[in-house]
Amino acid sequence: MTEAGVAREPVAQQGLFPEPPRLFTCTPSKLAAFEECPRRYRFTYVDRPTPPKGPPWAHNSLGASVHTALRAWFALPPERRAPTVIGSLLRATWVRDGYRDEEQERQAFDRARQWLVSYVEGLDPTFEPLAVERTVAAKTATLALSGRVDRIDEVDGELVIVDYKTGRTGLGPDDARASRALALYAYAAARLFRRPCRRVELHHLPTGTVAAHEHTEESIARHIRRAEQTAADAMAAERAVAAGADPDEAFPAQPGAICGWCDFRRVCPVGATRPGRESWAGLDRGLEPVES
Repeated sequence: MTEAGVAREPVAQQGLFPEPPRLFTCTPSKLAAFEECPRRYRFTYVDRPTPPKGPPWAHNSLGASVHTALRAWFALPPERRAPTVIGSLLRATWVRDGYRDEEQERQAFDRARQWLVSYVEGLDPTFEPLAVERTVAAKTATLALSGRVDRIDEVDGELVIVDYKTGRTGLGPDDARASRALALYAYAAARLFRRPCRRVELHHLPTGTVAAHEHTEESIARHIRRAEQTAADAMAAERAVAAGADPDEAFPAQPGAICGWCDFRRVCPVGATRPGRESWAGLDRGLEPVES
């Protein structure tokens, strides 16, 4: 109290407690973008307004359509989950962008419908996944992770991450093991649902095969350490630009075959010198060049 009987406001004691570090908000796709090409990362996540992108890709349209049809299939009551309905679900969710012409689009639709019919014929219609198209999130000491998982199953009290693939062939256990996205999804799902999550699966619809891997705490920790290092490098580049560095030097382009599939090839001086791909080329080669 002062002599006048009025309480003094407490004096702010600044600098006594260190400010907590700023978490790097990211998805697996954001981390992968920086590793594959810092310039593409800058165009996507740093520059505002975002530079104009190229035309939509047909293989992305195909993948999105298949994913949405499967989500709609699981949303049906179990008694209506029959292979005969999947074609109608695909038609209702079909994305038409990026195809060369109507004939190629028709062929892509027929191919996707056949994949889906074969896939759901192998599913128990009464099986209820724990989650479908679910966003999961978790924090580490430096990361605020989030991502959308195609499906999360629960088997014998443990969670299983399921990721649908509609592109390149030849997926095997090493692909499931090396996928940082799947490992980060497992880490986040385990914390969100408070249940063990070690198994990750890649379901390749064109071949009907499943590539799986059983993670350990250490293997997931390795993926997280790598993600944290990538985040540190990205934040360092952003700080350099904020301090006046040349953005092109802080976020260098990494030219290569991936330039042909880049959304920003036309606005990138380096990428523009590389051969471009037609928007439907991924379908003709049966590839899925860039994951979104």
